[in-house]
Amino acid sequence: MEAPLYPYFPFHPSIPPGGQPAFWVGPRHLAGDDRCLYDCVADTLSGLGWTSLTIVRGRHEPDEEPEDRQVLRSTVLHISPDTLRWAQWGLPDEPFHLGDLPIAWQISARADTSSPLASWSSYFTTDVPGEAVADFLVALDARDQPATPLADPETVLGAVAAHGWLRDIDEPQRAATDPTFTSHISLGDVPPLIQDADPRALTTAADEAGPAGWQAWAEPTLGAPCLWAASFGSSVPHDLVAAFAASLSSTAPVLRRVLPEATRERLLRAPA
Repeated sequence: MEAPLYPYFPFHPSIPPGGQPAFWVGPRHLAGDDRCLYDCVADTLSGLGWTSLTIVRGRHEPDEEPEDRQVLRSTVLHISPDTLRWAQWGLPDEPFHLGDLPIAWQISARADTSSPLASWSSYFTTDVPGEAVADFLVALDARDQPATPLADPETVLGAVAAHGWLRDIDEPQRAATDPTFTSHISLGDVPPLIQDADPRALTTAADEAGPAGWQAWAEPTLGAPCLWAASFGSSVPHDLVAAFAASLSSTAPVLRRVLPEATRERLLRAPA
């Protein structure tokens, strides 16, 4: 059972000079993104040597002040040195939704530079722990061939099982959940509009099962809105999903200043 490490310690103590107080919290999969999901991931990409480009589309009238400019769309695109992989931050851009949550990061890769189309894409909403997205990108960056399938589904399930997650009773080879039955990872139907180069994703009829992809989400209360969601196209290599899953289910505490309302009472916490 999870409980505060220091129940007598006020959850909202007086904010000291210099900013909000910080806590070491766990479990990671319920800790949210600390409202700095962009910074966490962008710093990782910068350290890997990826180039960032800001894309702004809008209207600019003659003699108009910069602050009055009507920006219609604004995204930040990070591109790897070999241009085979990229990550797009689209939250300010009226993004698509996944599980009724706005998609913040879309990460894609292609097999070679001869085609502008992605071989696969993955999507992460707000409140996905930034550490897990960053570890997914580190694994992606380390791959020589980012679109070549490696490993098998057992790699993903083994990664979370090693951290105490439980395999699904009915589908032990396709799904697992954390011990509190709050967060889940499953290999199954891919939500609509998830981009993938697998031709079956485009030819599957409405009543047919399409290619399976990994989905992960946190549902703090049964039937309540999800805290976060992540979706991986069917062609995303299993070893990359395993890197995300291992980081997501890690028992190592993470540093947070802003905790999700939906899960704060479930978090172990200690002042940092």
